[in-house]
Amino acid sequence: MNTTSRKRQSLLSRIMNPKYIMVYATVGIFLIIYIFGAVMYGDKGFTSLRTLVISMFTENAYYGISAVGMTMVLITGGIDLSVGAVSSLTGMFIAFGTTHLGFHPLACLAFSLVVGVGLGALMGAGIHYLNVPPFIMTLTGMFLTRGVCSLISRESIEINNEMIDALASFKIYIKWWNEDGEWAKIKPICYINFNLLLFIVMIIIGTILLQKTRFGRNVYAVGGNEQSAKLMGLPVARTKILVYAFNGFCSVLAGFAYTIYVKSGWNLALQGGELEVITCAVIGGTLMTGGVGYMIGTLFGVLLKSAIPALITFNGNLLSWWGKIATGLLLLLFIFIQRVVVLYGNRKKQE
Repeated sequence: MNTTSRKRQSLLSRIMNPKYIMVYATVGIFLIIYIFGAVMYGDKGFTSLRTLVISMFTENAYYGISAVGMTMVLITGGIDLSVGAVSSLTGMFIAFGTTHLGFHPLACLAFSLVVGVGLGALMGAGIHYLNVPPFIMTLTGMFLTRGVCSLISRESIEINNEMIDALASFKIYIKWWNEDGEWAKIKPICYINFNLLLFIVMIIIGTILLQKTRFGRNVYAVGGNEQSAKLMGLPVARTKILVYAFNGFCSVLAGFAYTIYVKSGWNLALQGGELEVITCAVIGGTLMTGGVGYMIGTLFGVLLKSAIPALITFNGNLLSWWGKIATGLLLLLFIFIQRVVVLYGNRKKQE
């Protein structure tokens, strides 16, 4: 076999690596759904840039921000059920602190970051040192933060603040060019808001952390085989604590984004949000058994999850609950694909 053939075979083996198959599946299924929507509702605007940016990105940006942290948690083989509650607590801190105590929103956000990151680190330490299952430890965190939300207020607190209003109204408009080279004097076709920019920034940061740093390599090693990671001398405890702390950081930012979106705080906000976040990460190709996951997959996971409600909206004859049913079936499909990928990967290792 000559050098060129060996290089081609090596490239093909890397492309067909089992750890990439989940991402391929996510992108492929999204394209299938998007093409179906284009065929059925293309004349109604399904393929417009406005639908893609606003309906599939902007309106779900806060879930995507939280999914960045959840992706890392799942890669380590853990799970975090407290993310929705931490995001809600962030909204309550900002709303109560700004409206009733007169603090600046940034001061409230800083306090929320201390609480969210600290809680995440505490849960990570409990999971590792006390050997408490992640499900139980983070469920405790969820009950704790929801309780604190209710202690602050059981009523929705409206936020009237110049900075919050400015961030909520911040928009980068996208326009078409006229034939004469001037901006079109018509209504912009769509816009990019602050939450979407924050989501994109977090995806980039998450990608760099996972793919370009020693911390990222440790995350994959811990999720792949924790015992082997310990034998290799990797800082397993520190990695777990930092992963849950980073997830708390992402949850706080997601809560800040949601607060900007609704301009209020509510103790029951984002109930069930943790399931939405986990779904985005799982259908984005992150293995729930750990060791495999990519931020680009999570990005398409958010897109894929958002495409289903968009289809139902354009159909106009289906109830919104059909979106939950379709999402459940989609999640079941990806769990099945994950199982096949794991079996295929184990067979490749034996060969």
